[in-house]
Amino acid sequence: MKCNKCGKQATVHLTQIVDSQITELHLCEDCAKEQSVQMEQQFGLADLLAGLSDFGKHVKEVEQTKLKCPNCGLNYEEFRKLGRLGCNACYDSFRESLSTLLKKIHGSNKHLGKAPKALPVKKEKKTSIDIEALRNQLQTAISSEDFEKAAELRDKIRTFERKGKEQ
Repeated sequence: MKCNKCGKQATVHLTQIVDSQITELHLCEDCAKEQSVQMEQQFGLADLLAGLSDFGKHVKEVEQTKLKCPNCGLNYEEFRKLGRLGCNACYDSFRESLSTLLKKIHGSNKHLGKAPKALPVKKEKKTSIDIEALRNQLQTAISSEDFEKAAELRDKIRTFERKGKEQ
């Protein structure tokens, strides 16, 4: 296919369906980039979302212009133009303005996340726990110069380690 604008080889294919009417647009990479920039300027994401969600109704217009993120320096007007936040601190800085928007988009203005399906819990071998306890006791016995007990503990540890290698 050829680009509808310049005639080069089309690499981007857009299909729009409005009221059961299909419109196709075929663009080369350069024309697609140009079209994307034009669309972003004409229909900014933030403006689109603002129209859909009563964006920022809770905060007075004067207060909105004063809002600025202390972390990245993004002000509220820049956010509205870009449609993107600058950092994680922006969520706190623009909290009141974002509340309505997030609720409309996600159904809630709090992140609930997803819980993973139950994973099988690996049980540690009892021998590994016992060996650690025995090693701690061995160190205590050596520190207190109780060499008979230390020798017994050493032998127990070796026995557990051999059993672990066999399994």
